[in-house]
Amino acid sequence: MVAIADKAWWRIPVLNRRHWRWENENRATQDGEWWHNAVIYQISPWSFFDSSHDGKGDLNGILEKLDYIASLGVDALWLTPIYQSPMDDLGYDITDMRAIGDEFGTRADFDRLLNVAHDLKLRVIIDQVWNHTSDQHPWFEESRSSRDNPKANWYVWADPKADGSPPNNWLSSFTGKSAWKWDAQRGQYYLFNFLESQPDLNWHNDEVVDIILQRAKFWLDTGVDGLRIDAVNYFLHDQQLRDNPPRSDDMDLPDGVPPDNPLTEQVLKYSFNRPETLDRIKPLRQLANQYPGVILLGEVTLCEDSVELASQYTQGLDRLHLAYQSKLLVEQPMTAPLMRDILQNVIDHFADGGTCWIVGNHDYGRLRSRWTGQDANGNPYPEPFYHMMAALLLSLPGAFCLWQGDELGLPVADIPGDIQPEEIKDPFGQALYPDVVGRDGSRTPMPWTAEAPGAGFTQAEQPWLPIPQSHLERSVRNQHRNPQSLLNTWRRLLHWRKNQPALEAGQVGLLTADDSVLAFTRYYAEQRLLCLFNIGDQPCRYSLEAHLPCEAIDHLGFDFTLSETEVLLPPYGAFFAHLKVQS
Repeated sequence: MVAIADKAWWRIPVLNRRHWRWENENRATQDGEWWHNAVIYQISPWSFFDSSHDGKGDLNGILEKLDYIASLGVDALWLTPIYQSPMDDLGYDITDMRAIGDEFGTRADFDRLLNVAHDLKLRVIIDQVWNHTSDQHPWFEESRSSRDNPKANWYVWADPKADGSPPNNWLSSFTGKSAWKWDAQRGQYYLFNFLESQPDLNWHNDEVVDIILQRAKFWLDTGVDGLRIDAVNYFLHDQQLRDNPPRSDDMDLPDGVPPDNPLTEQVLKYSFNRPETLDRIKPLRQLANQYPGVILLGEVTLCEDSVELASQYTQGLDRLHLAYQSKLLVEQPMTAPLMRDILQNVIDHFADGGTCWIVGNHDYGRLRSRWTGQDANGNPYPEPFYHMMAALLLSLPGAFCLWQGDELGLPVADIPGDIQPEEIKDPFGQALYPDVVGRDGSRTPMPWTAEAPGAGFTQAEQPWLPIPQSHLERSVRNQHRNPQSLLNTWRRLLHWRKNQPALEAGQVGLLTADDSVLAFTRYYAEQRLLCLFNIGDQPCRYSLEAHLPCEAIDHLGFDFTLSETEVLLPPYGAFFAHLKVQS
């Protein structure tokens, strides 16, 4: 293993071209499109780096750390909302979709960030929240003022039942309680699928679709490379306002819904996940097609089968380019059979591409705390497990979103413990604590150094969320200096991946293997790669007879023992080999 030179860890040369558009890249991509197998680094600006010394991150903070992001070897970065907002929900409650929030900086700061990112050959994807607005948005204030104003039908309003109760049994995805809020001024209920301060826009209204297209065009004109579309499967509701049917005992739980959430008691059929949404989003793709190389990435979670539904959102050439699903967001032990079933499901549904994998993010916790953090025997996963999982995730077909700090192996902060109840910022956590601790545990600031309390994130007396002591030893600087660190494993794999056409653009073929081994090939043109992963706590053997001759890849930091006809993998080991393409 070769360590990354200490002095070079964030000295990446800047290209002369102001707007690099990658038309002449030599990297193989499926159908010439960069996004099919892109690795996208998700950033919460609040928690990345504080350049203004107020305890919260900002756009200029991201700019200062762009060469760190480039050093990872990712293809793009995705910014969570940076817009004007009262910040009830980390910016996902917006009052002006075209204005940069004062907390983050200015439009000039954003333009500078965009230009330098492009100079570093990093594409920039920005969050777009179109399912709802803040209840302080001027549109909603006008809509609630009367039943006959110009925007009266821009949101979802409904009369109460005869007894004054909400129109139906729909539940908020955040609170598990009624998704309807009584508004005395208008004398009706309005729908909110998340927080009551986030009223749902009425996507059945053509005027709403038109204004959203205007907002999308505004940001596409800035030169961004993609739009991540929040909660796209929530856009349309059943216009008859029918009750969601009860879930029977023999039905599986919906994807992405924690078992203790009351949402699991219903089939999520009428409140959202409406099939007519697939046609309603087509104008978005028509607009995006006017900007070559720009993508639409949709969030498809909290549904019966997120793989099947996400695939519907990307089928054909008139919907989204990518959609991520929530199969890997379920808290359960990771096993080879589980991963094999998920991968087969994705292969079956995404024959033409469009899938995007996600493990940790701002809503669902961290990669290190995924799969309950324990193996099938109830033991905590050891460090090699997370190195192996990095290799596995970067070998899967499709795009992949990496949440900031997951490359460091950060655990979710404990509440209470690292974060005291009075310090909780997440409204979801505030409302449901202690039954639900909320999402602050995966949103704590990046630890750049091991120096407390700011960890190199801020010079303010206190960061906006406490930084756990356990994060300090996993700081960027500590791991950068250690060639065996998880950070450097991610770097090696990401940079190696860029030069493997089979991983960048190839098809996948699942192979038969023992229960603890996930085995598949990736192949493209003249390259064929064998990918083996021991998702078990005991050594295992895998026969290579069907794959001879093969050339082992031995510079990625994974141990294995190779004989003429088999490979011995240690617990949580990974093995890659070049296979000869049969003529």
